[in-house]
Amino acid sequence: MGNYALAAAAATKSGFNPSTLILILIVVAAFYFLMIRPQQRRKQQAAQKQSSVEPGATVRTTAGMYATVVEVDGDDVILEVAPGVEVRYMKRAIMEVVSSGEEPVADTYETADDETADDETADDEIADDETADDETVVDETAEPSDDEESAYEKATGSKKD
Repeated sequence: MGNYALAAAAATKSGFNPSTLILILIVVAAFYFLMIRPQQRRKQQAAQKQSSVEPGATVRTTAGMYATVVEVDGDDVILEVAPGVEVRYMKRAIMEVVSSGEEPVADTYETADDETADDETADDEIADDETADDETVVDETAEPSDDEESAYEKATGSKKD
């Protein structure tokens, strides 16, 4: 009986199957062309964009902030994010150089006249809210409670007249 098992195992074992090797090679090639090669291309394009940055260019950082390049200093760039506000970033933080037509509308700076008009409107709204709170009626003829008197005594050290 033991001899039959050995003979059956030897008979079912077929040597090398070339279709298995071909299938493995196809999977490896597909992985390379679908995953590795596009990623290498993106890295190369990003490095090319980062090396071509010049002062005066509008860029978008990896954090999504739009800024203007003021100075290029080795691996660093100095970006102006608002008038008079300059920050130092690594070149790797630049995602893309934005052409002037692609810059978002929200990135434009307001003039001083616009800011004062907005401030005046906001001040009027705050004043309206404060007057609504001040209209709370307080009954001044009511006697203060014992809790209020004892709190006053503890705070000042003397009795309320």
